[in-house]
Parts: sequence; C-alpha cells; structure tokens
Amino acid sequence: MNRLCALTNCSRGIRNAWHFYYALVLVIKVVCSGFGIALLTP
Repeated sequence: MNRLCALTNCSRGIRNAWHFYYALVLVIKVVCSGFGIALLTP
C-alpha cells in the first residue's frame, strides 16, 4: 500500500511538472512573440 501511494504521488508530481513545463513554454513563446512584434514595429 505504501509503495502504491508513493507511486501515485510520484506520478502526480511528474504530471504537475509537465503542466509547469508547458505553462513555462507558453509564457516564453508569448514573451518572445511580444518582443518580435516590438522589434518589428518602429
């Protein structure tokens, strides 16, 4: 039972890490596109 609990906790942590990673990539894309638009417009 303990092992199963640890396994589910681990998978939950991995899932949270993936959500954080995708959010981080999305923010970076938005910031980069914002910089690109700022650079293109005089």
